[in-house]
Amino acid sequence: MPDARSSILASLRASRDAHPVETVASDFTVLREKRWEPAERLERVKRMMEAVHTEFVDATEQDWPAVVQAVLREAGAKTLLYAPATDAGARLESGWAEGGPELVRYDRPVDEFKEEMFTGIDAGITQTLGAIADTGSLVLWPGADEPRLLSLVPHIHIALLKADALYDTFWQVMTENRWAEGMPTNALLISGPSKTADIEQTLAYGVHGPKRLIVVVIH
Repeated sequence: MPDARSSILASLRASRDAHPVETVASDFTVLREKRWEPAERLERVKRMMEAVHTEFVDATEQDWPAVVQAVLREAGAKTLLYAPATDAGARLESGWAEGGPELVRYDRPVDEFKEEMFTGIDAGITQTLGAIADTGSLVLWPGADEPRLLSLVPHIHIALLKADALYDTFWQVMTENRWAEGMPTNALLISGPSKTADIEQTLAYGVHGPKRLIVVVIH
């Protein structure tokens, strides 16, 4: 077996050396020059995401925890899963009033509260890296402090978007955040709540993830 493997690899290398492939430099001119006016980006993101059932609410840096609380009360949510180690998590704790949904800390391995997450959590809240005007998508960069399940499991996903964190294209996201020097282990592009048409070609929401995506735009 080792001899056969060596023979196959040697044959492949010989073929490669005998027929070298010229690489062509990638031309990103189209993406680099694709721009919208700053005032147009947010409206474009909203228009495209609302077309696939995303909801938007406005808030300020001072009152967004209260806005989130009001939205969840109206939705009838009883619990909100959040990441306490993030800046947003600390802000949420300090600005949370009595009488709202219960705050549930995501500060332990998922195996320790898997059943609670899948059966007892109504909503999850995450920060975002920004939004893309070209595709109408949020960009999330999950990590140890803010795991990706926060946005993928609860029935309601609350996403915090700063109004000045808007990009024209995904190419701009990657270049300005220097992903070539340090790719995220997991990046998420989210344009709306979970949907599928796998079952009898009938569009259904919330089958594989959140039924509602609510973007809180922080001005």
